[in-house]
Amino acid sequence: MRIISGKHKGRRLTAPSKLPVRPTTDVAKEALFNILNNSFHLSGISVLDLFAGTGNISFEFASRGTQTITAVDSHYDCLKFIKKTSAELDLPITTIKSDVFKYLEKAPITADIIFADPPYNLEKSDFTKITELVFEKGLLKEDGQLIIEHSKHTDLSDLDHFVEGRKYGSSVFSFFE
Repeated sequence: MRIISGKHKGRRLTAPSKLPVRPTTDVAKEALFNILNNSFHLSGISVLDLFAGTGNISFEFASRGTQTITAVDSHYDCLKFIKKTSAELDLPITTIKSDVFKYLEKAPITADIIFADPPYNLEKSDFTKITELVFEKGLLKEDGQLIIEHSKHTDLSDLDHFVEGRKYGSSVFSFFE
């Protein structure tokens, strides 16, 4: 995994092989950030990274100047890697160990961008639950976006607040507003 742009552009990060993750590919991540750069000034927003895994998305936001990033994951070793790497690179990422659904129920923050990259085998009802919790709890700031990364075999276009889906290889980013 590598950081594509910003102050750590080109930096390769190697996560421990024992982590239960599937990092977003560089091609998909680059496409996502090209979209986001057209809608947001990344240095002035807040980001909530759900199912953060290796922190791949959080590191990219931080490298591009985002100062308020919260990474949530239930796996201790994932968060340990994110904390260690954030400290080494002096990146402003706060980590929270929690089940994402429980966190969303009581989330004490709002964000401009909420990015969720759950396991691809998640049930459709759980994808629905993510969107419902984000919008029912008012977790997005005005003009904010929820972005869910999922398999091309999962269709989220029928969910409330869906705006568009973008496919990159076997991954899809679904955007909600």
